[in-house]
Amino acid sequence: MSGAVSGAVRSGRWAWRLLPGPRATPFTFWYALLLMGTSLFAAYADPVRVAELLRGSSTDAAHLAATPLRVLVASALWIDGGLLSGFACAFVVVLAGLERRVGAVRTVAVFLGGHVLATLATELPVGAAVATGALPPGAAHRLDYGISYGVMTCAGALAGLLPGRLRWPLLGGAGYYVTADLLTFADPLSSCGHLLSLTLGVTAWPLLRRGRSGPRPVRLHGDLGHPALRRVPGRAVPVAGVRRR
Repeated sequence: MSGAVSGAVRSGRWAWRLLPGPRATPFTFWYALLLMGTSLFAAYADPVRVAELLRGSSTDAAHLAATPLRVLVASALWIDGGLLSGFACAFVVVLAGLERRVGAVRTVAVFLGGHVLATLATELPVGAAVATGALPPGAAHRLDYGISYGVMTCAGALAGLLPGRLRWPLLGGAGYYVTADLLTFADPLSSCGHLLSLTLGVTAWPLLRRGRSGPRPVRLHGDLGHPALRRVPGRAVPVAGVRRR
């Protein structure tokens, strides 16, 4: 019985470590709180006002031509589908896992890089097609917002930092989602954006792996070495009175 309780406690601690915290993963933690606020606003505020804000945050071709920086930032403040979206859960787990391994600055770079590049790669061709008459003018005002491109990029990047027993299930799950998304053909632009985002994350593996630091070496102090050890030929003996943890 005690073994089962101990196993449950260890499982609970492991599950708890998947969640972000203000000290270990500050970017993910505070960004998640911001997304929670905007999602609650979208769910309970005046629908007309919410629709206006979402339209103003859209990274459609027309907005990218007029105010690119504003909409690229604003579009990442909303979750398409709200807190019940699968991307909301994936955001918390994936970004927290990535930030624990590469730090906040690189996690921001991966997320924003995927968000911006996938958005531009999918919307700029639409703008060009509208300008040449290949698409009707209404295509330049397609509603486009959310965090999915950034999350997919971080998922692809995180996979490269995990051991094989976790890497391939993560890549397989993300690949299955992208493939199913493409086959439904419900939103081809977003589907292509998700595929591109995942690919961008995978291509970042060499850069992220190169920047990871190994375990910190023991710092030596003079001839005695570590202050908690006294050198004896062939071995190291703890000094009496030094607390060991």
